[in-house]
Amino acid sequence: MPGTLGTKGTLATPAAPGAPGTPATPGAPGTPAAPGIPATPSTALQATARIVAEADGRGGTVLPVLAGDGPLALRRTRAVGGEARVTVVGAMSAPLGGDRIALEVTAGPGARLYIGSAAATIALPGRTGRPAHYEIRLTVADGATLHWLPEPLISAQGSDLRMTTRVELAPTARLVLREEQILGRTGESPGHLTARLTVHRAGGPLLDQELSYGPGAPGWDGGAVLGGHRAVGQLLVVDPSYATGPVVPRALTGTAVLTPLAGPAALATVVAPDALHLRRALDEAVAAVG
Repeated sequence: MPGTLGTKGTLATPAAPGAPGTPATPGAPGTPAAPGIPATPSTALQATARIVAEADGRGGTVLPVLAGDGPLALRRTRAVGGEARVTVVGAMSAPLGGDRIALEVTAGPGARLYIGSAAATIALPGRTGRPAHYEIRLTVADGATLHWLPEPLISAQGSDLRMTTRVELAPTARLVLREEQILGRTGESPGHLTARLTVHRAGGPLLDQELSYGPGAPGWDGGAVLGGHRAVGQLLVVDPSYATGPVVPRALTGTAVLTPLAGPAALATVVAPDALHLRRALDEAVAAVG
């Protein structure tokens, strides 16, 4: 399928001491669900947070919907130019085993939206023995721009997380998306993590990629996948201007590569020894795509 990548891999290894993006998350496993959150007797929760951004007709962007839920608290931060900014803040420890959490984001026609997070997301084991599910759904309309730049996801020992990111782009939408995964905290082995990224543009497939790391994932620590590296990440940029000026494929610093996709889009893929080297390589990719 043109412009579609299918990759299965696996990564593990604790983040290096002092690596950025690995702070402890407030709360503790088994923290009761917030009021209004359906919970099982074993404390698993379900929560869906929502963000809607719309152009205000005066060159700016407004946020008519900014609704946090459960562990996903949403904070409006200072706008830059006509771009609205939102920070996702962890209100409790999550995702724990058995949890189902989701974040839905819609950028309407002409809107400009930047979303980051206050700290790393840490996948933790729960009491149920079931995997946790974290789903991110991003919709970007014509003429809109979305920057999705969260801090890393850390797969802690004993955790089992199934993470999915689904993106729907209109033909003239622009997207900058960064994903970073760190397997294991300092001095511990990783949990199991399966992460799938699916991107459709103008109703057709642009990218479909699944990665699986940790116990139970065949070959995750072999030379054909991570080769002993501790962190993996990618930067996806979708920009209509690449239709006439596509990105040139090239190697970046260390074990990083930048590749054009049919779309028009570009994908930088990185494996690194720790979170610090991973972020540096992804920052270089940002500079390379302009």
